[in-house]
Amino acid sequence: MGYGKWIGGFLGYMTMGPLGALVGYFIGLQYDEREEEEARANAEQGPNYYMDEKERNSFFFSMMVLTSYIIRSDGKVMHSEMEFVRRFLRNNFGPGAEEQGERVLLMLFDKAKELDQRSPTAFREMVNDCGAQIADNMPEEQRLQLLAFLVQIAKSDGYVASEEVAALYEVALAMRLTLQNVDSMYNLGTHTLEGAYKVLEIEPTATDDEVKAAYKKMALKHHPDRVQALGDAVRKAAEEKFKQINEAKEKIYRARGIR
Repeated sequence: MGYGKWIGGFLGYMTMGPLGALVGYFIGLQYDEREEEEARANAEQGPNYYMDEKERNSFFFSMMVLTSYIIRSDGKVMHSEMEFVRRFLRNNFGPGAEEQGERVLLMLFDKAKELDQRSPTAFREMVNDCGAQIADNMPEEQRLQLLAFLVQIAKSDGYVASEEVAALYEVALAMRLTLQNVDSMYNLGTHTLEGAYKVLEIEPTATDDEVKAAYKKMALKHHPDRVQALGDAVRKAAEEKFKQINEAKEKIYRARGIR
């Protein structure tokens, strides 16, 4: 995956606003003409490929921007977090994506330092503005998948600092998602009944009918088909998330004797 695939001319809604400014910043630093030609060649494969490519690029660049904020939120960049991002990109998108994704992240860290010198809140404000732009242009199901990735990254070192939790909440609200959405994604794969209720975004006091309705709502929002335009890799991750939602539902159903 060339650098142009991440920040080239096919970034959908990122021609304006704070994300567009970041794209311009990166292009000004080291955008490769050869990769621009590669991006143009992708467009020649047809209108459907072109539209899907725009959507994927917008999603992945958004993910890198928000990932940089989550990783920096506790005041340090952990090797385990960076390695998780590398491994995630490598396993899902190949070695090229690992290299280029890390390149984008490192440039974002440099940009954050530059903004920090102007004001201690400048990078935070920019990320919140990016979240608002994402909310304006990205469907809810894609934003939820984006949030799921961010939660995984925060959990990757085996300990989620309070600053990381606060950053996840902040980013979720900026993307017009909810704190319950964060708690739901955080508890995926839970071994506890309490966690299973959080996955379905309901209280243990919910009635059986409310449990069923909550599961139906989650199944509709998180179905893998709803992110298929983002490619096989994201769909695969969505399938795993969907499986964990079903496991949480089954845990609650067994505890209540629901059939």
